[in-house]
Amino acid sequence: MRLLKVEMKRILKTRLTLVLLTAAFLLTLVMAYLPITFPSSICSYTDAQGNVIELKGLQGIAYKKKLQADISGTVTPEKVRQAVENYQACLRKYGAETSYDLPDGVYDTEILPYAPLLRGIREVFADPNTGIAPSIMDIDPEKVDNYYSLCDERIVSLMKQEQKEHPAAQQSAIDSYSQVKKPYLFYPGYSTEAMEYQTLVAYLIQLLCTVIAAPVFTSDYQTGADDIYRCTKYGKTKFACIKILSAFLICGTVYSLSAALFLLLSNSLYGWECTKSSMQILYSIISLPAMNIGQMQIFTAIAGLLSLLAVISLTLFFSSKIKSMTVCLSLALLFCILPIIIYMALPENIAIWIYSILPAGALSLQTGILYAAAEFDFWNIGNIAIWLPHVMIGAYVVEIPLFAGLSVYSYAKYRIR
Repeated sequence: MRLLKVEMKRILKTRLTLVLLTAAFLLTLVMAYLPITFPSSICSYTDAQGNVIELKGLQGIAYKKKLQADISGTVTPEKVRQAVENYQACLRKYGAETSYDLPDGVYDTEILPYAPLLRGIREVFADPNTGIAPSIMDIDPEKVDNYYSLCDERIVSLMKQEQKEHPAAQQSAIDSYSQVKKPYLFYPGYSTEAMEYQTLVAYLIQLLCTVIAAPVFTSDYQTGADDIYRCTKYGKTKFACIKILSAFLICGTVYSLSAALFLLLSNSLYGWECTKSSMQILYSIISLPAMNIGQMQIFTAIAGLLSLLAVISLTLFFSSKIKSMTVCLSLALLFCILPIIIYMALPENIAIWIYSILPAGALSLQTGILYAAAEFDFWNIGNIAIWLPHVMIGAYVVEIPLFAGLSVYSYAKYRIR
């Protein structure tokens, strides 16, 4: 325990570590606030004198909550049907084909109060064979009374399209969706951008922690201190374990505090009641996770922690093998951005197999576990279908002890040439 404290103190006292930790928490504060400044939080109205008043940030969110108070709570088929009928009546009134054709200000005053209930209605009524979604104007309001039955039918038809040759994946998705609590819940004000920024700030924290972990072994190789440590009683295997554990504790604590701070600030700005909204209302209307927004935030944070520890474990392995700090850090950072490169460079069916098992996959942009949870991708191995987020988490659980063990072995056998 004493050696662990000494090693943690040594890492924390370096100027680079202090700068990076300060940057991590400043980034968290900024990233938690930024989403409320985006266009999704801006709305406007016309006052009694005919002046257009534009509300931004917290004022815009508060006004939107007031405007959508009537649809807050349980999403009943009756509410959705009323939203469809109001939308159709509004467009006919102004002779518009879509909401984009409406006169200025009409959308905010006449459609915005119930707009969230329309977000998935076209998806529900999509053609079961082609997947083409109809215009809201072409939807029969009377059929909306079967809203949740249509959702159950839609997941079946969608998976036949998405996983045409994999009946196991089709059934797995149907079984997962059957666990989703219905009717859905919706509380206005929250934005999906806030959840995307949760992933973004976690990705930046991962990069900073990688910089902290890279010198753990390499710096001793370069300074020659390692020659002294190896002459001591616990200078090999035990010392390697202490170094790895200290890196895990420091980086894991930084990430956990950052994630907790982000969620505390973000949910306080938007309103904690928003965390009770069903994930399906903000993403696909037939998303598979049986979670509300708050549960999805926690799931993303925990999966991100596992991904971070897997990245740190891999970085420590590089550090135990490589004498050059520059080479070690460059290689570790490459693996942090590798999922993005693979996602962009390779065909989707191949890219999924690779980036889902890379340590940084859950926190990388476009490949993160939040996006995987909102999609319908599976690993199909014969008659076995594994949902992509489960593949990711399983990979990290294996990689953390695997690379940590390899780091200990590599350090114990290392010889400076």
